[in-house]
Amino acid sequence: MRDDITPPELGPRGALFAGVRAAALAPALVLGASYVGFGSLVGAHELSLEFALFNTLTAWALPGQVVLVELYLAGSGVLAIMLAVGLANMRLAPMTVAMMPLVAAPGRPAWRLYASAFFVAVTCWAMTMAQAPNMARSDRLSWFIGCSLVLWSASLVGTVVGFYAAAELPVSLTLALVFLNPVYFLLLFLQSTQGARDATRLVALLTGGALCVPAHLYSPEWSLLIAGLGGGTLAALYRYAMVRR
Repeated sequence: MRDDITPPELGPRGALFAGVRAAALAPALVLGASYVGFGSLVGAHELSLEFALFNTLTAWALPGQVVLVELYLAGSGVLAIMLAVGLANMRLAPMTVAMMPLVAAPGRPAWRLYASAFFVAVTCWAMTMAQAPNMARSDRLSWFIGCSLVLWSASLVGTVVGFYAAAELPVSLTLALVFLNPVYFLLLFLQSTQGARDATRLVALLTGGALCVPAHLYSPEWSLLIAGLGGGTLAALYRYAMVRR
């Protein structure tokens, strides 16, 4: 959007329902399907539905939840599980730091931003980062909350469906569903890439993805970190070269 165009204000309720509408179709279906995989994973290992729902309610981030289940099944201690889940979810910290200035509005109490930080997850973060610049600043936080509530609800429904369908779903399909959301996240980012700054993001995505295979062949345990660090570094060098031109 051009800087000299001011988007019309929707108001808190209008912005909230706009966020609900934005997340209600494909995003909710994709994330819900991913959580069918998670619910199936929990059910297949004969853990309780309460365990699965409490996990999704309080630690809404699929990679960390999968890590928690795997370590719990392996008999790891509470401290080791907490550390591993914390490391798996550490990526959410820079995402939150990047998004909060975008949804903050002058005069709004800071506690609303702190409370809304709980809802920062990959899908709603990517949608908000793409849509917020096209909205009035006062509407952005409400839009994010509406979007997040729909996705959170879809995750809970998907967890229940997957738990009860565990006996019917093959393991390969369960794993494919768990990885469905990262693929959707990647497509969402590719769709929103425009201009030189977004070209840097595109370079990071493509080079990081291309590095995954050789990094996995070199070290399966560290492959994700190596690919991410390599892709990010190459994107930063690309950005530096573009600025110096």
